[in-house]
Order: sequence, then structure tokens, then C-alpha cells
Amino acid sequence: MPLSHGRSYLAIPGPSVMPDRVLQAMHRAAPNIYAGEVVDMMPGLIDGLRSVARTQHNVAIYIANGHGTWEAALSNTLSPGGKVLSLCTGRFGHGWHEMATGLGIVPVIEEFGMQAPVNPERIEELLRADTTHDLKAVLLTHVDTSTSIRNDVMAARAAMNAAGHPALLMVDCIASMGCDRFEMDAWGVDVAVAASQKGLMVPPGVGFVFFNDKAAAVQANLSRVSRYWDWAPRANPDLFYQYFGGTAPTHHLYGLRESLAMIAEEGGIEAVWARHAHLAQAIWAAFDIWAADGPLQMNVADPALRSTAVTSLHVGAPYGTALRDWTEQKMGVTLGIGLGMSTPDDPKGDGFFRLGHMGHVNAPMVMGALSAIQSGLIALGIPHGDGALPAAAKVIAEA
Repeated sequence: MPLSHGRSYLAIPGPSVMPDRVLQAMHRAAPNIYAGEVVDMMPGLIDGLRSVARTQHNVAIYIANGHGTWEAALSNTLSPGGKVLSLCTGRFGHGWHEMATGLGIVPVIEEFGMQAPVNPERIEELLRADTTHDLKAVLLTHVDTSTSIRNDVMAARAAMNAAGHPALLMVDCIASMGCDRFEMDAWGVDVAVAASQKGLMVPPGVGFVFFNDKAAAVQANLSRVSRYWDWAPRANPDLFYQYFGGTAPTHHLYGLRESLAMIAEEGGIEAVWARHAHLAQAIWAAFDIWAADGPLQMNVADPALRSTAVTSLHVGAPYGTALRDWTEQKMGVTLGIGLGMSTPDDPKGDGFFRLGHMGHVNAPMVMGALSAIQSGLIALGIPHGDGALPAAAKVIAEA
């Protein structure tokens, strides 16, 4: 008998759960796009975005998903034939350099596998070898949503500085912004990209590119930049429409204003990071117990290297897909697919799943998702250790 009637829970790593406040803020008639509230709200939105990214620099907004922000960042910093160093720890690292290839940019790909972060010593070695400075940028994914690896951005910048290399440090924060600690200015990031549908708790469709003065100077020296992707008028508009290269995504802006207000009301981005970190500890406590007597394993063994926004897991084929189907159909809880995690023995990735715990998520939601997973393990006869839910509850009780 299905017990899924009622409000479903989308426990995937994006799009994340949309707060009712955000949805209600968006539920309105179309506003005037030439004067009035939607125009007047922009300075506050820009300040709020800067606060979340921890930067005093430029913000460009695009009507696009994360893939669009990849293209925007590349289009403003490189010309066809330019080279980038692509540091890969999962599917989304590859996605960014695939976007670069489509623009005629040449990626130099460095693989670090699917279970370990980038190695700063290897970054320094590669950049020292580039004596002619052909590499114009280093592409780094802060959190790869497929593997749940969290890379050390500050260590990557230290490696670049040690090598004395002038390349831009460009960081994909699509999965991490508003969830995992990210300090654009303090960590020496030149370009950061993000999107609305994860930690920022707004429906998909709006992307953000943050860039500093060094990146702006690089853009100013390019021979051409696509008019639509050009970040200069978006970051410093003379007219309202220039923020968006045309008609504004009005209802997304209302939703974004509400989500930024929710972040501020919680105590600011530091409080949001702390909530994500504590809930992640509860989730990992449960998974550790299940893993002690069964096939379930977290993809990243060291907790210090895991994202607090998403956890990628292996349970063995066909149980990953079977568990996802069971929790969705019987419990109304949708888990994430094992995106990019297929192996020669498991070409469809049926042995993997992911739990998203990003954005608008609290302790009852986490405990509900964990309960659904445990019910699925029992129903499907998947061996697992006992006591996972009490272990998670104990962590939550210590908050």
C-alpha cells in the first residue's frame, strides 16, 4: 500500500525544495519592467548576492541555468584557441570543459578520480610546467554534485600563487553556494558561478557570475565578447534591462528577494553554513551505522572532504535504482540518481543514489528522508546495520 499521499519531498541535489515563502512571493501578476518595485529592488538583490558569495566585487545575472553560467564565465575570459586547466573530480568538472570545447577553447584535463579531491601539489606542478603561461584559467568545481566531493579552493589558490602563475581561478559554486562555506574574496577566487535552484532556494532559470577586477581586466582585452553573454553591462548597467540583456526574469527576482531575506533572518550566511554542516553530520551518522553491516557506502570516505549539501552513495546494483523507486512510489521521497557514477560492471549506475540536503532543509525533513531510506532498505531486503535513526537523532539533539 503506498503511503505517499500528501506533500512529496524532493530529496535530490537540485532543484532543491522551494520554500512556501518563495513560491508565494512569486505568485503575483506581472509587474511593470520600466519603473517601480522590480526596478527598485535591484540594488538590494545585488548586495544580498554579494553577501552570500562573500565578495565586494561584480555580480552579473543571467536568465540561464548553471550550464549558462559556465558559458558566460568562459565567454568573458577566453578567446577561441585559449587554453584552460580543467581539474576534474566528477561529472560536473567534465561538463565545464566540455562547454569550453564547444567555444573553441582547449582544455588541459587533469583527473583526480571520483573519490578524492584535487591535489594542490599537482596543480602547482602543472602550472610551473606552463612556462609560457598558455593556460589562461584554472577551472575548479567547489562541490561536484555527482560525487559529493568538496574541493579545497583556498589550497588551489595557494598552489597557483606558489607557482607564480597569472591564470584566473574560476570556481563552479553551483552546488555549494548557500550551503558549503565559500569565501570568494578571502580565498582569492577571480570568477565564481552559481545558479538559483540549489542553496538559493529559487526555481531553476537564473544564474549568477561573480567576477573581480582582475577578471574584468582580462575581459576588457578580448577582441570580442558575445553581446548577450557580455558581463560588463549586466554588472554596471545604465538602464534596468541591461541587468538581464533584455526582459527581466521578474518572478524569479521576487523569489530571490524572499530567499535572500530568509538567509538574512536566519542569522546570515554563517548561520546557514552551520545548519547545513550539522544536518550533514546527522545524515552521515545514519549512513555510517547502515554501512557497518551491509553494502551501503558513502562515496567520499573522509568527512572532511564531503560536501554538506549532497551525499553520494553506493549500495550495489540493482539496489540503488530499486531503492529510489521504492522511496518515491511508497513514501513520496525522491532520491537523486547516481549521475555520472556508472562503472564497467554497472554501466547504468543502478548501484548508486544521492541524497540532497541543500537549501530549505531542516531536522524533521532530514529525519523523514532517513526514515524513508531505512524503510526501503528493510522492504528490499538490503542488509544494513541497526540504530541509524537514533544515531542521527542524537547528533540533532546536540545542536
